[in-house]
Amino acid sequence: MAVDVSCLGTIGSLPPEVGPVQSDAQTALEARAVGDMELSIVLTDDAMIQQLNQEYRGIDSPTDVLSFGQQEMPGPGPRVLGDLIISLQTAQRQADERGHALATEVRILLVHGLLHLLGYDHETPQERAEMAAAETTLLAALPPGLEGSTTTGLVSL
Repeated sequence: MAVDVSCLGTIGSLPPEVGPVQSDAQTALEARAVGDMELSIVLTDDAMIQQLNQEYRGIDSPTDVLSFGQQEMPGPGPRVLGDLIISLQTAQRQADERGHALATEVRILLVHGLLHLLGYDHETPQERAEMAAAETTLLAALPPGLEGSTTTGLVSL
């Protein structure tokens, strides 16, 4: 299981206040028992995520997290699950609005995006309920962060 974390745009390096993104992602993948998968996480700014949101979703505004699933390639070796793009600027605004640390918000966005890559959605009431439950379960499987355990996911918020 490989998790790669990189920074793009004005986010030049991994800020310590985002928390243990890589280990949280690895723990989340293990908790979901997805097997030998590769995941790429990109931490970026609003300008870059807005450009991606416009290009891929036709929405000309920044967003908090984007998930891009990859096609599985048959053969030996790990399979590529996909890419998660998180805007740290939007995450910080949301963290401030919700009264918790940036690391907590990044953790919530990581779990939300990962569940999208695993096939969850929240378009219908039933899908929302299923995804909210999955977020709660997966957040509870992660070790406590600086603010303790986080069990309220993005769908519930």
